[in-house]
Amino acid sequence: MLVELGHFALVLALIVALAQTLLPLYGVWTRNPAAQAVARSAAFTQFALILFSFAMLVWAFLQNDFTLDYAARQSNTQLPVWYKVSAVWGGHEGSLLLWVLVLAGWTSAVAVFSRSLPRDMTARVIAVLGGVSAAFLSFILLTSNPFARLLPDFPPDGNDLNPLLQDPGLIIHPPMLYMGYVGFAVPFAFALAGLMGGRLDSAWARWSRPWALAAWGFLTLGIALGSWWAYYELGWGGWWFWDPVENASFMPWLAGIALLHSLAVTEKRGVFKAWTVMLAIIAFALSLLGTFLVRSGVLTSVHAFASDPTRGLFVLAILTVVVGGSLTLFAVRAGSLSSESRYELVSREMFLLANNLLLLTATTVVLLGTLFPLVADAMKLGKISVGPPYFNLLFVPLTLLLLVFMGMGPQSNWKRHDAGKLLRPYLLILLAALLLGVLLPLLWFGSGSVRVTLACTLTFAVFGSMARDVYQKVKTAKNGIWAGLQRLSRSYVGMQVAHAGMLVTVIGVALTSTYSIERDVRLAPGESMKEGSYTFVFKGISEHEGPNYVARRGEISVFKNGEAVRTLYPEKRIYNVQRNTMTEAAIDPGLFRDLYVALGEPVGEGTASGQGAWAVRVYLKPFIRWIWLGAIVMALGAVISASDRRYRMRKPAAENIASAGDKA
Repeated sequence: MLVELGHFALVLALIVALAQTLLPLYGVWTRNPAAQAVARSAAFTQFALILFSFAMLVWAFLQNDFTLDYAARQSNTQLPVWYKVSAVWGGHEGSLLLWVLVLAGWTSAVAVFSRSLPRDMTARVIAVLGGVSAAFLSFILLTSNPFARLLPDFPPDGNDLNPLLQDPGLIIHPPMLYMGYVGFAVPFAFALAGLMGGRLDSAWARWSRPWALAAWGFLTLGIALGSWWAYYELGWGGWWFWDPVENASFMPWLAGIALLHSLAVTEKRGVFKAWTVMLAIIAFALSLLGTFLVRSGVLTSVHAFASDPTRGLFVLAILTVVVGGSLTLFAVRAGSLSSESRYELVSREMFLLANNLLLLTATTVVLLGTLFPLVADAMKLGKISVGPPYFNLLFVPLTLLLLVFMGMGPQSNWKRHDAGKLLRPYLLILLAALLLGVLLPLLWFGSGSVRVTLACTLTFAVFGSMARDVYQKVKTAKNGIWAGLQRLSRSYVGMQVAHAGMLVTVIGVALTSTYSIERDVRLAPGESMKEGSYTFVFKGISEHEGPNYVARRGEISVFKNGEAVRTLYPEKRIYNVQRNTMTEAAIDPGLFRDLYVALGEPVGEGTASGQGAWAVRVYLKPFIRWIWLGAIVMALGAVISASDRRYRMRKPAAENIASAGDKA
């Protein structure tokens, strides 16, 4: 009965979403305040209905209700409780329900925090979000219903969740990723609302920017969690493989960075309006493209959920309508996006424009590398693989060039800046950074690398430029530097923190990619291997039983210069239901290095008693934690920027609201 109530709640949510789309727009068209006010109440009602529906699905999983087709495919009676909950979004239908729940949550947040906006603007924004929600609710109810029954025959114990997804990281990763993916719907809705109302000014950019910051921050954490999960769970010691589904989340992240910078220019100077609107459309379109790639069946990936072409066509239709409709509106309103403001070649606007061009070029590189094999296959050109060499060859130079503009952009003035005054201090900083870039790898690792030297030099140059920029802003404070620091706006501080996080990640990527050590060795109990100052001693194999699996657990003691560091316990797990064998790596983490050990296959007699030899994979990963540390710092910077006082909108006077409605 509860399952049927959850299904009915979804049907009601679709009806409410349609009302949320149509009535507020009708109210704006007819200048009817009562119809416009429907937007907020509809947003809250839709969120409550979808939340109830989602809770009923969770309840069905917890109760092992395998008369539910989706629960039977995704869960099992032996599955631990916390994985039963995460199994709800471990497959296609449940992940889509989570998608619309997150969208309804974002819409409710807009309804709560937009009370100070003009009524007509709020009505348009919530109506656009309602239209997106209605499309995906229709998708769920027509092709991907998670409440479909499996009667009269159903498996009494269920099928089981994919063992790869039975991991704590996968409990948090999808919701966090969806918060970012779906969050870009809000700046997209603000862009369309601005186009509809002909209001694309600095106030509009200020309203949109905190939502873009929040979405980008969530997406940053979601991507980092996915990278971290791949690193410790898949057993190959890597953190990024340019997998098409990884790329599907990376593309809106890159477009989101460009959007944030463009919003800053529009807010400060009233220029780049066309850029900003286009980037808002692109960021959300790429999020929808990621949804299509994961659910269309065109990709084979551990992340991909669906293989039903009908579902893929439905998402493709949504993508076509959303992108086509928004671009049509953009073309119609293009004349209102011109600006009277001007700027010269050497100015902050020009540096930010170059920054956006580089980011869009990088996004295009990833997009082409992701879609080209699919297009080639569809055109019967054969199976073509585009792997890491392509992405690294093109993406790395773009990243290094981006660092150059990161160093000079924040120090430049709006409208114009004297080139000599800008370049002289930057060149001095660059020379000092070059010295550090050469010395660091030599002193730390004992060998140099052109790639590492370039990355470190540019990174240190940006750090130096950031420090100089902060000093220039606080040095004239009457009560000292500390008082000057306290006067800095949160938006500025957040920008500097996010840039610092990016630099930390770049250093981590450069050092771990160049100086990681990987060894595959054969070890019998009592044997050891030595790598640098570390010695790994293989003690043997023992049996271990988990809640829904059995494992062969290795014991490997690690010594550094003769002193014990840690004992690691890598495992080979066999899950009871699906009988899949999974590798569970053992890691000794550190700020400057990770020791990573994974079991391969037995290569000798006596493995059952733990006396035989095993293939053992050993990795030394310098600075790899800096990749995820940088992501956390970037997300923190987004939070700090979004909390800036000027984004805390004060409620306008009633007459301003009325006049805004009259202009609609």
